[in-house]
Amino acid sequence: MAKAAKDVIQPMDETVRAEAKGLLREARSAALATLGPDGHPSASLVGIATDIDGTPVILISGLAAHTGNLAADPRASLLISPGGKGDPLAHARITLKVRARKIERESEEGVRVRRRYLARQPKSALYADFPDFSFFALDIAGGSLNGGFARAFAPTPADLMSDPAHAAALAEVEAGAVVHMNEDHADAIGLYATGLLGAKPGEWRAIGLDPDGLDMALGSATLRLPFPASVDGPGTLRRILAELAAQARAKAA
Repeated sequence: MAKAAKDVIQPMDETVRAEAKGLLREARSAALATLGPDGHPSASLVGIATDIDGTPVILISGLAAHTGNLAADPRASLLISPGGKGDPLAHARITLKVRARKIERESEEGVRVRRRYLARQPKSALYADFPDFSFFALDIAGGSLNGGFARAFAPTPADLMSDPAHAAALAEVEAGAVVHMNEDHADAIGLYATGLLGAKPGEWRAIGLDPDGLDMALGSATLRLPFPASVDGPGTLRRILAELAAQARAKAA
């Protein structure tokens, strides 16, 4: 007798939560499925980033069919599937049930989202300020994580999002902290990339941070350094970054 669907879903734990958050935070593109005028789902490829709390963010043109679809019905689905070598179905992917919300450009949220999106998608600066382009937040309603064969989970929004109080505390200092790291601690960023993440040496730079990790880039390559615990403010951020730098130096010695 076949297993019921609910029996296939496995319980979430901290390791699985970290995996799900990593898929979301590291993604640069995803398949967005919207509902067309005839009620039929229509999928398209979009570039994505995340707000500081983990909410997916997209930049789309008013001329695109999916933008009109979202205006008529904000419900959508987002598939993030980074893939890898071999069988594509052997690699982890996550599907999110989302509700699209247009972001006002001049708002505090809009300014922050624009900065974070362009840091992850620098080439979008060519068109980000065109009058027909808008940023949309994709507020998460639920998710389905397939971690590969025989690994199925149903993360809740709380499993995928950063602690809201921690995100709010870091939102005030993130932009300055990123600039400070790149100007005064470029050596530490390089050590994070090579010593802790096994990346090739180069002029790695910080492009964003949030309560759960630090994002870095070298050209078109990006890396994410997960934090060992959720960061609740500037003091904890400084301490954790210093501890991670010490770990990286120890490995390089």
